Amino acid sequence: MGISIWQLLIVLLIVVMLFGTKRLRGLGTDLGGAISGFRKSMSDGESAAPGDTAKHELK
Repeated sequence: MGISIWQLLIVLLIVVMLFGTKRLRGLGTDLGGAISGFRKSMSDGESAAPGDTAKHELK
C-alpha cells in the first residue's frame, strides 16, 4: 500500500492553504540558498590541500 497521487495532491492542497504560496515560495528560496551555500563550502573545502590547513594553524 503506497501513497497515491490523489493523497499527495490533497496534502499539497492543505499545505498551500495553511501557509500560502508567498510563504512557501520564500521558504523554497531560502532552502535553495542554503543548499547552494553548503555545496559551495564543500567544494571549497575539497579544493584546499590538506597541508594548507596546517600552515594556517601555525600562524
